[in-house]
Amino acid sequence: MVSAVTKPDLHPFDPLTAGEIEAAISIAKKAHGEVLFNVVSLHEPRKAEMMKWLQDSANLPKPARVADVVVIAPGGKVYDGLIDLQEGNITKWELLEGLQPIITMEELQAVEHVCRKDPKVIEQCEISGIPKEDMHKVYCDPWTIGYDERHGNTIRLQQALMYYRPNPDDCQYAYPLDFCPIYDGEKKAIINIDIPKVRRPINKAPPVNYHPAAIENAGGYRTNLKPINITQPEGVSFEMKGRQLEWQNWKFHIGFNYREGIVFNDITYNDKGTVRPIFYRLSLSEMVVPYGNPEHPHQRKHAFDLGEYGAGYMTNSLSLGCDCKGSIHYLDAEFPSREGGIRTIKNAVCIHEEDAGILFKHTDFRDESTIVTRARKLIVQQVFTAANYEYAIQWIFHQDGTIQPEIKLTGILNTYAMNPDEDLGGWGTQVYPGVNGQNHQHLFCLRIDANVDGPNNTVFMSDAMPADAPVGSKENFYGNAFYAKRTKLATTGQAATQYNGDTARTWDICNTNRLHPYSGKPASYKLVSREVPRLMPKEGSLVWKRAGFARNAVHVTKYSDDQLWAAGRHVPQTSGEPSQGIPEWMGDGSESIDNTNVVLWHTFGVVHFPAPEDFPVMPVEPITLILKPRNFFDNNPVMDVPPSYASTPSQVAANNAGVYDAADKISKLAFGKECCSNGTNGTNGVNGH
Repeated sequence: MVSAVTKPDLHPFDPLTAGEIEAAISIAKKAHGEVLFNVVSLHEPRKAEMMKWLQDSANLPKPARVADVVVIAPGGKVYDGLIDLQEGNITKWELLEGLQPIITMEELQAVEHVCRKDPKVIEQCEISGIPKEDMHKVYCDPWTIGYDERHGNTIRLQQALMYYRPNPDDCQYAYPLDFCPIYDGEKKAIINIDIPKVRRPINKAPPVNYHPAAIENAGGYRTNLKPINITQPEGVSFEMKGRQLEWQNWKFHIGFNYREGIVFNDITYNDKGTVRPIFYRLSLSEMVVPYGNPEHPHQRKHAFDLGEYGAGYMTNSLSLGCDCKGSIHYLDAEFPSREGGIRTIKNAVCIHEEDAGILFKHTDFRDESTIVTRARKLIVQQVFTAANYEYAIQWIFHQDGTIQPEIKLTGILNTYAMNPDEDLGGWGTQVYPGVNGQNHQHLFCLRIDANVDGPNNTVFMSDAMPADAPVGSKENFYGNAFYAKRTKLATTGQAATQYNGDTARTWDICNTNRLHPYSGKPASYKLVSREVPRLMPKEGSLVWKRAGFARNAVHVTKYSDDQLWAAGRHVPQTSGEPSQGIPEWMGDGSESIDNTNVVLWHTFGVVHFPAPEDFPVMPVEPITLILKPRNFFDNNPVMDVPPSYASTPSQVAANNAGVYDAADKISKLAFGKECCSNGTNGTNGVNGH
């Protein structure tokens, strides 16, 4: 028995502690020798058991703490395991055939060192124009190979995207090399090099850098920026109890794992004393970044950054005042090292509040009586680096019950070599002399485990449609009528739907068992998402087969334990034949998803045609969507948020007697005289607010 490693105050959704990870590693090694650990993570409690515990946690025993373990044994054998940490024993140990687990940071870092010493890589560097003695200036971004039919998936492979740095501080992405070594993780050796038919020698352009010394040499930083200070002198408005957070009627648990990064569980909203469930689990499940250059081997460039590398494993340690500004609360993350130690990422998650502009406002034009209430939002954020790109993942909670996932893309373009005046065929853009920024997409899959007012939900598609009746008819004489056409997505096949901007298409997660007393419509959460490009690679392509989740904007499946990741459990080197994940779970499309426990999967993102403004480092490009309550609350749920200023017609008539004024007294005019002492701007007492 090793139950002592599990602390009694842990919530069942809490990530494994360092002690629990060490215990799982010890149990696995004792039973199976010196194996390499790719995963040691929380095996989440089964939903049925967990739902019962959440409803009666005071009387029911906590679900067992179980470790989900993936190891690679000598000879490249891959095993999936489960370890009961309270009983101290292994309950599952399964040999996997033809599957490769997620790639660890240690595996990624090993490739560059091998490349620099490999004779064939050195030879190709010399052909590209790099002398042998400059091999210490050669770098690579290691990527999983995706899938290559020449090598299959029984050996563990990575591909090395090669670069050169004339000096240590230079941007390597200005000096891409044109060949691609293939690395065997078991042999720790380069086993092949893909060489293009058209050779492209190393770029001779001067460096273009973004670090401070380079900016100073180019003329210096701007000097006309004044400080902006964010202060909360009385502290924050949220409360943390372990990893459970309460803020503005919201309550939820913040988990974190190696793959998805931030995971929310048991999301509820206190509606005037009634705690109402909304979502059981919410996370980014997967993403894919397909590149659009058809030249071999670029067809392999379509990274599944979550399934192949892990948003958790690649998470940054966030810095106060830089990544997160204001009054911040941090959460750390603990993972296994591949050899069986512990790797801690300090400040992996930051939590803070921000002013969010106007929450609501109205001014009566007759007498200028006014109410204006300012909003604030809670942000739970992580930032991860996937080789060249950074992804800032923000989960924004609003006071009115809206949840807004927002992703900010920055970092550096993945670049490729090009010859002077080369015709890029439309597949890329020259972003700097000799630098090809290739067309690509960033497609993310949001997993929504619905629990809107209870576990039985139904998803409807809503389209804004003009009335069917023609102009001049009795029903639509003037031709101006339009309505929301609602289509029930009753089966998994019917639910596979695309976005339609022409009809302002949205999707409603409804509890048809709970109708609103005024509208008569079911309580629901509406998915409003407008950045929804279709998957650009064609049907039948390698990406289309491997990234089945990206074929449609929305899929809906019936809940099943362990169906967490849209592209399947083990993603590296899958061929897509058959497609894993959502296409597999949909079956033949006939399964009913009407009034039951459903999961909605939403793929959204951006198509990126690179431009010189994106190089050498890219300004942030945000992508956002919202989950918004509809027919859920009796009326506006934030009328009880204190206003900044409020006056009624009778108060205006009485010379503003008894006016409510809680305006921020720190605010001041940018230029000219200060505001009047009552905060007005010289009119009848309202315009200054």
